[in-house]
Amino acid sequence: MDSRLLPQALALHTEIRDQLRLAYPEIADDALRDTVEGLSDLSQILATMVRSYLDDAALATALRGRISEMEGRLARIEMRVDKKRGLVASVMERADMKTLREPEFTVSTRPTPRPLVIIDEAEIPEEFWKPQPSKLDRKRLLVALSSGQAVNGAALGNAGVTIAVRTS
Repeated sequence: MDSRLLPQALALHTEIRDQLRLAYPEIADDALRDTVEGLSDLSQILATMVRSYLDDAALATALRGRISEMEGRLARIEMRVDKKRGLVASVMERADMKTLREPEFTVSTRPTPRPLVIIDEAEIPEEFWKPQPSKLDRKRLLVALSSGQAVNGAALGNAGVTIAVRTS
């Protein structure tokens, strides 16, 4: 659906509605709406746009699920990589093998840096702690403003318009 058609269709729809209202000031709102709808393509263009929206929403949902499945698969593959690497390192260390040469690769063992082990966080001096910046609790702020509480530096904006689409 080419969304560039929408402004033209809206302009024609509005023009027809305004002309009919001028010509027939006594016309009921329902009759005016039905007449304008019959004389313009706006409803059909919007219906096509909503169908396209529903297709895109379904595709986004499917892709989100697929991405989630693929992330799970990636995590499992990465876990296998780590396990195999660790197993090879462990066996080579136990066998006192420093190098394994093959036509397509060479593997050599090397020492790793000593890892950090935290025994009791409460005993670690303050100098080793990084202060964290405050983070705005937007959800709590929205609840406070929505319940009528005045909060300096924040306000509720103007509500917009959205659509509700039922497909069953």
